[in-house]
Amino acid sequence: MPNSIKHPRRLMSILALVLLPVGAVAAMTTANQSDEAQLCEIKATPGAGMVRLDALVHADKHAAGTYTFHVEKSGESGSSTINQSGDFDAIAGHAAILSSVSLDSKGTDYKATLDVMIGDKSFSCTKQIGGN
Repeated sequence: MPNSIKHPRRLMSILALVLLPVGAVAAMTTANQSDEAQLCEIKATPGAGMVRLDALVHADKHAAGTYTFHVEKSGESGSSTINQSGDFDAIAGHAAILSSVSLDSKGTDYKATLDVMIGDKSFSCTKQIGGN
């Protein structure tokens, strides 16, 4: 019988020590992704042949910083690029609308990117309809 099978507790202890750091890194990565996903959002609201894109920031505590909202649109009515940016001050527990853009929705492809900077941390989210 191999030595490792004679001492299953030792084998389990070694595996736990090896896998523990991997699990911790995976948990931290997941936590960071969920923080980022909850912090910024691009909400698309269709209506009357248009789509409204709202750039939102969600904060579980008071947050102040800067943002850049970049929208690229192409479709039957032509193409355009929209850039908006500024400072914001978000209240804890509330979604703050940083910027809004309304676009023709029929036959239109768009890609919107919201970049948020709070202190030395930056977050980004993207929404794309149509195109590649």
